[in-house]
Amino acid sequence: MIAGLTGSIATGKSTVSALFEALGAVIIDADKIVRQVQQPGQKAYEDIVEAFGEEILLPDGALDRAKLGALVFGNEANRTRLNGIVHPRVREERDRQTQAALALDPNAVIIWDIPLLIETGMHTQVDKTIVVYVDAETQLARLLSRDELPLEAARQRIAAQMPIEEKKRYADFLIDNRGTLQETQAQVRKIWEELAE
Repeated sequence: MIAGLTGSIATGKSTVSALFEALGAVIIDADKIVRQVQQPGQKAYEDIVEAFGEEILLPDGALDRAKLGALVFGNEANRTRLNGIVHPRVREERDRQTQAALALDPNAVIIWDIPLLIETGMHTQVDKTIVVYVDAETQLARLLSRDELPLEAARQRIAAQMPIEEKKRYADFLIDNRGTLQETQAQVRKIWEELAE
């Protein structure tokens, strides 16, 4: 069983992912893979520096994710360029991790934790799609609080993704994450029981 887990920025997807992992799911986290393939020495790193210049590097040679983010959010051409470099390598590593998990346990419940699951069409490659939902007002408030961004920057980051109301339509399972942690846990447990049957 491979399920895809998605949401939008500041909807609480990471919390939900951790809850599934605690229940026994194998989590394959696209954000972690992105950081991995962007390390110095990796091909994606070299291609990103070539595309965006050495001014996006920190003094130690690592990518300055804040500078790169500033170039990408709100600039569709730059975002498309970066995604064209990163996404193929993320898919390769995701598939490698998936095969390794299935080799260890053919009955494993694997969850692909992918922010852009629907936007990239990867929802068509999973058995079930799980969407973590909060309304737009809650999303903006959480993002402002979490990342201490200026209002306009927060709005740009939200606008860079498919609206959460639209993502809801793709959900086999919808987790309403506006309540307490206990309420979210109860929803996760119910979905887990179905996935692990």
